[in-house]
Amino acid sequence: MCGITGIFTGAPSGTALKPALEHMAEAITRRGPDDSGVWEDLPVGLGLGHRRLSIVDLSPAGHQPMHSDCGRFVVAFNGEIYNHSALRRELESSGRAPTGWKGHSDTETLLCAFTVWGVEKTLEMATGMFAIALWDREEQMLTLARDRFGEKPLYYGLVAGALVFGSELKALQRAPGWRGELEPNVVENYLRFGCVGGQQSVFKGVFKLPPGCLLKISLSDARNGVLPSVLQWWSPVGAARIALEGRNNNPAMALDNAEQALAASVSQQMAADVPLGAFLSGGVDSSLIVALMQSQSSQKIRTFSVGFDDPRYDESEHAAAVAAHLGTEHTTLRATSQMALDLVPKLPELYDEPFADSSQLPTCLISALTRQHVTVALSGDAGDELFGGYNRYVWVPRVWHKLSRMPLPMRQTLGRMLKLVPSSGYDRMMALGSKVLPSRYRIRTFGEKLYKLADVLACGSDRALYGGLASMNRHPEQLLRPDCRSGNGVEDLYPALAGFDQVEWMMLMDTLNFMVDDVLVKVDRASMASSLEVRAPFLDPDVFKAAWQLPLNMRVRNGEGKWALRQILYRHVPRELIERPKMGFAIPLDDWLHGPLREWAEDLLSALSLSSLPMLDTAAIRKLWHLHLKGHGHYAQQLWAVLQLLAWQRHWQPSVR
Repeated sequence: MCGITGIFTGAPSGTALKPALEHMAEAITRRGPDDSGVWEDLPVGLGLGHRRLSIVDLSPAGHQPMHSDCGRFVVAFNGEIYNHSALRRELESSGRAPTGWKGHSDTETLLCAFTVWGVEKTLEMATGMFAIALWDREEQMLTLARDRFGEKPLYYGLVAGALVFGSELKALQRAPGWRGELEPNVVENYLRFGCVGGQQSVFKGVFKLPPGCLLKISLSDARNGVLPSVLQWWSPVGAARIALEGRNNNPAMALDNAEQALAASVSQQMAADVPLGAFLSGGVDSSLIVALMQSQSSQKIRTFSVGFDDPRYDESEHAAAVAAHLGTEHTTLRATSQMALDLVPKLPELYDEPFADSSQLPTCLISALTRQHVTVALSGDAGDELFGGYNRYVWVPRVWHKLSRMPLPMRQTLGRMLKLVPSSGYDRMMALGSKVLPSRYRIRTFGEKLYKLADVLACGSDRALYGGLASMNRHPEQLLRPDCRSGNGVEDLYPALAGFDQVEWMMLMDTLNFMVDDVLVKVDRASMASSLEVRAPFLDPDVFKAAWQLPLNMRVRNGEGKWALRQILYRHVPRELIERPKMGFAIPLDDWLHGPLREWAEDLLSALSLSSLPMLDTAAIRKLWHLHLKGHGHYAQQLWAVLQLLAWQRHWQPSVR
């Protein structure tokens, strides 16, 4: 794992680019603390910078930027190519490999493959996570490329007329001439989802290369300040369609196929020249990854869970039980609420863009604590998106089947009637009722749930229903001034896709959006802050194919998600160690905003602070804050999104128009 950055002007440079490149690369030192390098080609105004976290081939033979044996290509590469040994063998069998490899790094393999097979075929053959900047001296072409699922980030844009790019925005912010103007059009959807999604970054004129895409910039493009169109080399929608054509309707064979694909991915991702372990929460996804690791290892796998001092959010006992059954060398890393609270002021620096998934805090903690023991950790990320783990995959079809029978005007009227009573009023009713109601009828945050029901009743389509469930804040426009609202409905954010079942469509939308913009961003920044490489075996093209070849009722069955994964896991771990309510990686955000974070929040939510972002509706946000403090509703998530936006603005000081 590493960090990359670069500058491309397309014109002869009268001064060295090296000082600027070193300054930019220094900003992402945590991504690669072991080595650094820069390379420049002054006649074309091109420079590449690299920071290295040594994982495979720890020798100087893995130093970057790296030149191909033929001298045609120069690359700065961030990531891992898990099948690079197989690619080497194929290159050698073709007779076109170098007579002697300089080392055994995947970067050297990539460069040879680019020379022999070309860029796009090499990307299609490679299995891994990566962000690549490749200079072709012969074609005078710079290619930026990103892995299939978007595990590794890559930003790019024009700064003072030059193309600049990097693994994180903090590298671009050190480019000569950087101004950093806020892109106001991203704010509404940020407040909706708690992250800056899509291709546009939080800064005007700076973009994220989408997953499975590449960008080819010619000398002329760079010289004239032109950003060409992005080219897609892999698509999850296309891959899913192809997989469905080969759907396996034999349950036993389909399960075996999924297990074999996942076991092969785990095996590939266990390759490293540094200490390696795995995150283990005791849930389905991480337990299965660890089980497959241990079944393929003659030594005890090192596993890590984090235990919190608040029992409501502590899964460490469950993780320890799974570890004991599998026979791993398990470590429970103890974390306190104070450790999480101490991280809060550092979040804007870690995430570069506003980011409000509060599970970022425990993710940062377990990454930092795990890094004290290993350099690489495997995780269970993406099991939910590929194998149908989210509750909405069960809930939406059931609810929409019933709702769609009722005329929309009637549903909307019922929704409005429910909101005639304040959320806090419903909570008081439940508090009184709880004195006589059986425990199974006592509902926490009753008012919040009824308000969500009111929003569900008002949905005009199943796409709108899904969009509401996928939103952190269903009504972000209420936090913006009227003249700054987009007027777009949430269903407008999601394309219709022919040929997919309603649940399959939701899984694809989560793969394209929530996983890319939230889950993978959270894990990448949290782990890289501690120079820990996190690998996700579920994010393998063969595992993706095997998941989509499963009949849908093997992913979601009898009101339960990840049915197939559970059956595979039960081959390794007893059912009773796994079957329990899903806890999630959560924090007591509501309590913290009332208590230890109140002073921090009060400062950020002051009228003066809010005025720094003029698109925000100060009165509406202040009202929300006061309602929260009085206990009149549950607004912690909405407020957390506003707070992270304001904290980001204060730290990075973007210009605002």
